[in-house]
Amino acid sequence: MTTNKGPLAHVKVLDLSRILAAPWASQILADLGAEVIKVERPGMGDDTRTWGPPFLKDAEGKDTKEAGYYLAVNRGKRSITVSLEKPEGQKIIKELAKRADIVLENYKAGTLARYGLDEASLRKVNPRLIYCSVTGFGQTGPRRDQPAYDFLIQAMGGLMSVTGEKNGRPGGGPQKVGIPIVDLMTGMYTAVSVLAALARRNETGVGDAIDIAMLDVQVATLSNQAMNYLVSGKVPQRNGNAHPNIQPQDVYGCADGDVILVVGNDAQFAKLCEVFGRPDWIADERFATNAQRVRNIGELSAMLRDAFAQWEREKLIAALDKAGVPCGPINTVAEVFEEPQVKAREMLRYVPHPSGVDAPQVASPMRFADSPLQTQTAPPLLGQHSDDILSELGYSTAGIHALREAGAI
Repeated sequence: MTTNKGPLAHVKVLDLSRILAAPWASQILADLGAEVIKVERPGMGDDTRTWGPPFLKDAEGKDTKEAGYYLAVNRGKRSITVSLEKPEGQKIIKELAKRADIVLENYKAGTLARYGLDEASLRKVNPRLIYCSVTGFGQTGPRRDQPAYDFLIQAMGGLMSVTGEKNGRPGGGPQKVGIPIVDLMTGMYTAVSVLAALARRNETGVGDAIDIAMLDVQVATLSNQAMNYLVSGKVPQRNGNAHPNIQPQDVYGCADGDVILVVGNDAQFAKLCEVFGRPDWIADERFATNAQRVRNIGELSAMLRDAFAQWEREKLIAALDKAGVPCGPINTVAEVFEEPQVKAREMLRYVPHPSGVDAPQVASPMRFADSPLQTQTAPPLLGQHSDDILSELGYSTAGIHALREAGAI
């Protein structure tokens, strides 16, 4: 039976985090139907609100205070402003924690303990609470007190050492990934972790404390590059767009533009050779297996570049697609949203925004047959739901006014 509610419609999340990693996790939970209350600093809010331009335009074409960066990470949430430094604010957080299933926070290690809002304190008021701390370096170790950003962790965690062109080539040198990939992967690991703890709580009735570190995440996601080093003793190097273990996979130039070729096995390589009319390559011992192609990629790549240059891009993509060889264009971000497959999957959606316009949102990639995800509400204005949330906690209009006068909200 299909339901209109998301699979996490029964879950309440208290989100004390900001910037990207943990808010990405809470947005995933919101997409899945969880109620997410985003706590922000009075008057300032999440740092990403100001990380522009660009900013969302209102109905008159003027910039709002909502940066594109903020809009990418906060849909489906409700915003309340609370000063954690004020006793009244700390009381509000504890009241919200009593009702929550999950707390997410990404303050530096030890910060929330000063306000009585650390894991030990909040689990006293709610033993079933799942409390997840997301930091750059974790709750232990010599760097536990240091702040971190995605760029720094990409460098420290080895990602930049294997990303970019080789030294001596045009554009050679270490490069960061074009999106904040460590933040995003940290958010994914965070979401998986809290849902695993939630599943366990369903069995035991007991909450848990989770410690997620961005550096740990980056080390874990070195994946094949880490294992290449660990089994060979050879330090992986930057190799441009070429894959270190599977060939041929690279960017190749046709007569009228570049394409990506992704050959994943020997059968696909044979089909590639057939399209190019080069059956002799299949029989060549240098290229007969993937291991041999990796060892002899310099020679093979030179031959492939000559073959690609004889074709127009669209004709070659069509021929390789028919043969079952993965190949495609290098789309700009604008072209991504014109891609027929992306349109068919409805990855771009619009939601009404309080500024009077429809705000664009990149949809969740998760698809459920029995509980399809609903289009979520727009990322909230700063403190947009403060009065509503406090009223739900039992505060009167006069009490809310007093909190605002005291600077607690």
